[in-house]
Amino acid sequence: MPAAALKPKPLPTQSTAKHPVPLETPCAPVEKRPLPPGRPRDWYVTHNRRLKAMRLAIALLDSGVHLPGQARNEKIRSTASLIGVHPPSDTTCHMVRAFMRYNR
Repeated sequence: MPAAALKPKPLPTQSTAKHPVPLETPCAPVEKRPLPPGRPRDWYVTHNRRLKAMRLAIALLDSGVHLPGQARNEKIRSTASLIGVHPPSDTTCHMVRAFMRYNR
């Protein structure tokens, strides 16, 4: 028997299936762990700002805002209120657009 016959057939993807394949549902959030102690305060501020900017960028992408030019400060702040995050500063809004630009 040829070796190719022994390999299991891969599961179809969305682009190759004859019928729609259900997409994976979102996972449960990861359990939060405390941040490492002993770092300078600026490190914690920057770390939390990056996390917030990532959450906002993901929410904007999910809502259909795909270009950084479409993500004005007002749009980012309204999205923040929708997902239950404190209104971001101008610096965080800039970081959200940078994440969106980087991922293109």
